[in-house]
Amino acid sequence: MDDAYSTQVTAADTNDQDGLETLMALKDCDTFLVADHWGDVKAGADGLFDKDTRLLSRFVLTVGRARPSRLSSGVTKDNVFFTCHSTNRPLPPMGGRSAPAGVLHLERRRFIWDRRLFERVRMVNHGVEDILLPLTFEFDADFADIFQVRGSPRARRGEIHPPVIDGRRVTFSYTGLDEVKRTSCLAFSEPPARLSATRAEFMFSLPRGRSLDLFVECGLDACEQPDQERWRWHSILARLAMRRRLRRGAIVEGGRNQGFNDWLRQSRADIALLVTDLPTGPYPYAGTPWFSTPFGRDGIITAWQMLWVDPGLAKGVLSYLASRQATETNAFMDSAPGKIMHETRGGEMSVLGEVPFALYYGGVDTTCLFIALAGAYAKRTSDYETIRALWPNLIAAAGWMSDYGDSNGDGLIDYARAADTGLSNQGWKDSEDSIFHADGRFPKGPIALLEVQGYAFAAWKALAEMGAVLGDGRVAEWANRAETLRALVEERYWMEDEGFYAIALDGDGEQCRAIGSNAGHLLFTGLPSHERARRVTRRMLTAEFRSGWGLRTLAKGQARFNPMSYHNGSVWPHDTALAAAGMARYGERHAVAMLLGEIYGSAAHFQMRLPELFCGFVRETGEPPIAYPVACLPQAWAAGSVFLMMQAVLGLNIDAAEGLVEVNNPTLPAGLDRLSITRLKVGDGVIDLHFQRLNGHVVVMPRERSGTVNLRATG
Repeated sequence: MDDAYSTQVTAADTNDQDGLETLMALKDCDTFLVADHWGDVKAGADGLFDKDTRLLSRFVLTVGRARPSRLSSGVTKDNVFFTCHSTNRPLPPMGGRSAPAGVLHLERRRFIWDRRLFERVRMVNHGVEDILLPLTFEFDADFADIFQVRGSPRARRGEIHPPVIDGRRVTFSYTGLDEVKRTSCLAFSEPPARLSATRAEFMFSLPRGRSLDLFVECGLDACEQPDQERWRWHSILARLAMRRRLRRGAIVEGGRNQGFNDWLRQSRADIALLVTDLPTGPYPYAGTPWFSTPFGRDGIITAWQMLWVDPGLAKGVLSYLASRQATETNAFMDSAPGKIMHETRGGEMSVLGEVPFALYYGGVDTTCLFIALAGAYAKRTSDYETIRALWPNLIAAAGWMSDYGDSNGDGLIDYARAADTGLSNQGWKDSEDSIFHADGRFPKGPIALLEVQGYAFAAWKALAEMGAVLGDGRVAEWANRAETLRALVEERYWMEDEGFYAIALDGDGEQCRAIGSNAGHLLFTGLPSHERARRVTRRMLTAEFRSGWGLRTLAKGQARFNPMSYHNGSVWPHDTALAAAGMARYGERHAVAMLLGEIYGSAAHFQMRLPELFCGFVRETGEPPIAYPVACLPQAWAAGSVFLMMQAVLGLNIDAAEGLVEVNNPTLPAGLDRLSITRLKVGDGVIDLHFQRLNGHVVVMPRERSGTVNLRATG
């Protein structure tokens, strides 16, 4: 089962598409590879990257001067191996005879480990005669920065040195404008018949019924000679490391519904793939190919989605972000004391300051989310040893909220970029056209986003709750700030004629009256009154928002609505999940189960791997959701969406201090009649839960239990 493909494509080698959804991704730590379904790297968005630098920009296999005919390809369910099966086209005559098509089986199998690409090319002759097999690799290393690959122009670059050729290896090097010399090495287990700076040509004699393996490695430093033992040993290490990540936390399984189980397992495997074990603990990198790095907002949201399943992820995220907290004001970095990081990068352009993302703080919501996640983590785990260690960082973050986050003193958290090089919009909808008035006008700054006020409300409440346990004397002040902010949002953002909240206030305090999914995030924080939450929920469940595949980011019919846009009408799974969790917070279960079913339907069409986003076109009978061509795949908070939505439909909450698992009015999506949760850790105890639909209702039953864990089921 481990080697069954989670992403399977068969015999369609005439359909060579260019979208990111067609690329196959592998990752380990700060190294990742994206290639097409043949396993080829042909520049564009693909390549082998390490710390935001492309080490291998071309790597194309041909047999007899032709690309082999692909039979199938995919990534294993645990995300460790990519494998492509192919066969030969007619081979050119050798000694007067030529081999017909379809007699040679080629298997390309690869993985990433220890900042290196390991590949095995296995060739098997199924013909009736011996074969002379001409096999060629074309390759190159451009050392492009990830931002160059994404399309950012550069006036000049450093120096690419002539490759050094040594028997069966080629070493590439580049000295950047930052005066750092970067190298990569490509090596083969067999000496090529011809080896140049861009091409390795082999001529193998392959008797009938026999097989032959060629091993290839590419990495940062001088290559050792690849061979079968190195490939085997490092593949074991890669698989064991992935298994350790997959075994963290509880296990969620969907009974006999194989499709739903496949989605749960793929999502868990994608989270494990993107998690990097840093010195501060595990951290989910945002996504490949563009965002394979720590992001503050993405890491926090992903950790929150997974909190009930694996709270260790939240601890790692909080610890890392605390270690990168700003201590100074810097316009280029958009930093101020106490602010939490938005993004960090390690490439040449970031080091040189050509882009501001070496350590960038231009996210208005991350600092509030940092405190709110800490509060949620404390309740989930009662780990106040960690909270005490983080307390100075949490207080500093609260200081940013009160001293810098509210630039005009109106009690709301707002933003205006500090330098022209930074992001113009600094919430999660950070494209340039994502925040606007009802008539499409862009607002003047500073802008106070709706959902950010919800995050700030949750942050002040969390500080008060944690402070009460720690004996901090400012508890009443923080609780009062939360309630003052609640009243302010209800007064200034609510649009009675629309039965909805404005997405933002502009610098004049005028409402940006566009109708967007931002209100769903506000529900997630628990700020709105029950009556207003009910009205928001009712509208978000209409065809304005519901595409049939999930909720659109912008209601249909609004100015700038475009179902093919990045933020103005597309569907983001994490956005739908947060809105659904918000609805569930106010008692809605059945509609949330319906939304979960819609997102599941989307996942099924994307081979159970949800992309970062997809187009917001209405669902048509017999037609799949329409892919957004440059969406990251996999993306951490897309993969985490199923777990947050499962928590929402089950009405599941955990209070470790009380040793309590609470299940309130649980339901399940259509087609799923059973669900089991095993190894759910609560304080010093562990409990297994089984949910089952009986006589139209979903009931929960405890199974195995150890330590002090109580179950309270209502509804």
